[in-house]
Amino acid sequence: MSAIAPTRLFPLLIALLLAVLSYALERAVREGPAGPEPRRHDPDYVVDRFIVTSYGVDGVLESRVTAEKMIHYPDDGMTDVVALRAMLSKPNSPRYRVRADRAAVAEDGEEVFLYDHVVLIREADAARPEARLETDFLQFVGGPDIVRSDDEVRLQDGGSWLVGRGMEYHHDSGRFYLRDRVRGRFEARERKPG
Repeated sequence: MSAIAPTRLFPLLIALLLAVLSYALERAVREGPAGPEPRRHDPDYVVDRFIVTSYGVDGVLESRVTAEKMIHYPDDGMTDVVALRAMLSKPNSPRYRVRADRAAVAEDGEEVFLYDHVVLIREADAARPEARLETDFLQFVGGPDIVRSDDEVRLQDGGSWLVGRGMEYHHDSGRFYLRDRVRGRFEARERKPG
């Protein structure tokens, strides 16, 4: 009996494996599935520690989004994000920053949900002090067109602040509503001579 050299054995094993796989696939196609398989909520991809950065035509940083993890689910098209951090900077406007422990983005991008330790910051500029919104839940509808929350929302703009449960903001009109248990304090701003 002659021995087969290991270098010749490897191609034989691959050919055998391919033959078995071909047979199994052909049989599965011929027989078809036993019945409708329930749709499972399993991810089709996961991205760890990502950064997405965009620059204007002049090379100046316009936005940066980072997260520890992004998980996409094909059954409903939702994307879950863990430890979201985002920054938006436009010329002649203050810089905005957003962070949340978790986020979920609908398949069409028309709805975004932020959960747990949500903080939105408008950085101070020459005209206004820093403004900060804190809550545990925010929902963006139609991109940034409408922002909602049913949780307690805390707003601070310089020395002024507002707290209330339930909030809605309409970007097109600039109207901001707090619905329940609203309290706050407003500081008069000094007028600049001129």
